[in-house]
Amino acid sequence: MKVAFIGTGSMGSLLIEAFLRSGALHPHFICASNRSLQKAELLAKRHPGLRVTGSNAEAANGSQIVFLCVKPLDYPAVIQELAGVLDERQIVVSITSPVQIRMLEARIPSKVAKIIPSITHSALSGASLCIYGSRIQPEDRLLLEQLMSSISVPVAIRETETRIASDIASCGPAFIAFILQQWAEAAARHTGIGRAEAIVLGAEMLHGTGKLLTEGGFSPEELQRRVAVPGGVTAEGIAVLHSSLEHVFAGLIETTHRKYDEDLSKLDDLFGRRLLNGTADDEPD
Repeated sequence: MKVAFIGTGSMGSLLIEAFLRSGALHPHFICASNRSLQKAELLAKRHPGLRVTGSNAEAANGSQIVFLCVKPLDYPAVIQELAGVLDERQIVVSITSPVQIRMLEARIPSKVAKIIPSITHSALSGASLCIYGSRIQPEDRLLLEQLMSSISVPVAIRETETRIASDIASCGPAFIAFILQQWAEAAARHTGIGRAEAIVLGAEMLHGTGKLLTEGGFSPEELQRRVAVPGGVTAEGIAVLHSSLEHVFAGLIETTHRKYDEDLSKLDDLFGRRLLNGTADDEPD
């Protein structure tokens, strides 16, 4: 199975490396393209047999799956470049949340899916968010989820849930890392513990907590009950968190959704509203 990756920036490279590390893909069956060919060539040096090209169309031509790993506002130009080489048998996978499936299905004949990855896939873990277009058949979905299960836990969602699900699964590692950083720095300021030591303890705690929630059969509420004895230290700490964080996550969600809506508006303009309404964008006004 030939798989193309259009764009080898941060997430494109991460996906390629993860698929190769898991054994799900072999370098000889990967073709990668990038605007800066040097970035793609670095991947080829690390993984002999991986083919690189400066042409997105060349990479996509003949590939069973084409991952689009470019910035949202670059999609219209990339899709225009690929439209002439893609066919109805290929599966095109967008990895960015604001690019809507309808936008792609209106411009290319291929089957379209959207899969939102996470940096956690570099550790062969975390959830990948899977959304499927109208042309995706059950066997296509099975193929994609088998591939993603080699580096993650595929979770099928509705496209309307993309932003909030991405906040948790994709943005979440950065949010949690920020909280851990703040916690460690406060611990270092107010006690004798070193910042690095506090981060190690926190990282191991997060690793173990994740296992309890995914493999240990605990719900968040059950885990709190097991640790927070009434009247104890943990219960007092949770009371502080409850009062301090009551509005934080609502504000976080409001902010990420506002930025998402702005990106959607920009993409609607770039792709052309007439095309999205079912008319060709080269029709006369």
